[in-house]
Amino acid sequence: MKAKIKELEANNKINNIRDLNRGINDFKKGYQPRINIVKDEKGDLVRDPHSILAGWRNHFSHLFNVHGVSDVRQTEIHTEEPLVPEPSAFEVEMVTGKLKRHNISPGVDKIPSELITAGRREILSEIYKLITSIRNKEEFPEE
Repeated sequence: MKAKIKELEANNKINNIRDLNRGINDFKKGYQPRINIVKDEKGDLVRDPHSILAGWRNHFSHLFNVHGVSDVRQTEIHTEEPLVPEPSAFEVEMVTGKLKRHNISPGVDKIPSELITAGRREILSEIYKLITSIRNKEEFPEE
């Protein structure tokens, strides 16, 4: 506990507000054990990890398995509308506006969020073009 308080004091002295607030919130909440409880097919509550896993396996096998078809490639989905609607430039702007500014680690693309937020106007149009290209071609680019 003393070590945690010293850490909070150190973060306060160096004006590391993010870690200070995170530490204070953790300190306030204290230890909170995780409880995994789900309902089975009958509606009864289940706590056993093996029963929970079996329940999820059963749920997703019913959800994703196509019954009455031996080969999934034979099934076709016919819809009047595209499954994923075309995004608008405004939606791309809204999503990029919600990026965390001080995110230390970039994603798989190795592009830090600060770069996207700094070059907002120029980069947004390129991101929008990339998203619409991926949607229309239905494939990801190599890079």
